[in-house]
Amino acid sequence: FNESRLQGALIAQNIVTLSNQSALDLSKIGELDRDKKFAEALNLTAEAVAQSQKIRDQAVALSGETERMTKSLSSIDSFEARQAVLESIANRLALISRLINYSGYLSKLLDILRSRFDGKISKDQVAEVASLIELINGEVRAVNNFNNQASQAMDRFDKIVK
Repeated sequence: FNESRLQGALIAQNIVTLSNQSALDLSKIGELDRDKKFAEALNLTAEAVAQSQKIRDQAVALSGETERMTKSLSSIDSFEARQAVLESIANRLALISRLINYSGYLSKLLDILRSRFDGKISKDQVAEVASLIELINGEVRAVNNFNNQASQAMDRFDKIVK
């Protein structure tokens, strides 16, 4: 349990760091898009999609650690401690779910920017760029929030078992 817990915390923190960097990149993509620097926006978006693959890989690893934590719940005697761990697990799973949304939005953004760069973009898609960037940023905020809640739950667990 403790090994999975520590690994999960490290992986989740790595996800938060990567997704926060992604949010900064998206802000830059938005600026480039507004300045009609489509090639640069497209290149940075392609880098963000590659970064998103790293985040997905981390999400898979986090899922594995979360599964191991779940399997070891029966070894925790205290009902309150088990509840804290369950809350942490639920928040980690919610974090993973939000990463799936994030990845989908990012892929859609890349497709739109490719269309824009090729000169094949509709007015609806132009407006959608800013909307997608906001949705992606919202997912990053949610990831941070779920990570904080998971950490707080584990802090409660530590206080209970000491």
